[in-house]
Amino acid sequence: MRLLSLVTSILFAGTTSLMAGEFTLHSNDLSGQLTKTQEFSGFGCDGRNISPELHWSDAPKGTKSFAVTVYDPDAPTGSGWWHWVVVNIPASVTSLPADFGNSAKTQKIPALQTLTDYGKAGFGGACPPKGDRPHRYMFTVHALNVDHLDLDSKVSPALAGYMINAHSIEKATMVSYYGR
Repeated sequence: MRLLSLVTSILFAGTTSLMAGEFTLHSNDLSGQLTKTQEFSGFGCDGRNISPELHWSDAPKGTKSFAVTVYDPDAPTGSGWWHWVVVNIPASVTSLPADFGNSAKTQKIPALQTLTDYGKAGFGGACPPKGDRPHRYMFTVHALNVDHLDLDSKVSPALAGYMINAHSIEKATMVSYYGR
């Protein structure tokens, strides 16, 4: 009888956690593959360089702000390639519209876009070398335990990443692929 009670408790606990929700990231613009829309314009690529729409749900308790990053671990640099770093997204915001990464446009959401490995702030789309196997693009939303990271738009992606990870409560990642 104790064993049946224990198994029932474990099953019930598992069901409860499934119903509670999980921090997740989605996009209406991506379905596993990036397109010319998200390809960089420059560096040998001729895409539109438009960041995709992103939305997230079920942020953990204690979230005070969000950060969004896009990272290519397959870039032939020895250290990957940072394509986008956005910090200080208010906790009340649960989505970024398409082309939010265009740093030349005035955006309605107060957030800070920092440098990428292209040397510019804002979204820098995919641009893997021709002939490489498709690269992975890791889109990640980070729930942070602070309202604001004390960074500016000239901070390196590595330092921004350090600060994001130091204040991360939880993160949700979505992977898309792109090759040329």
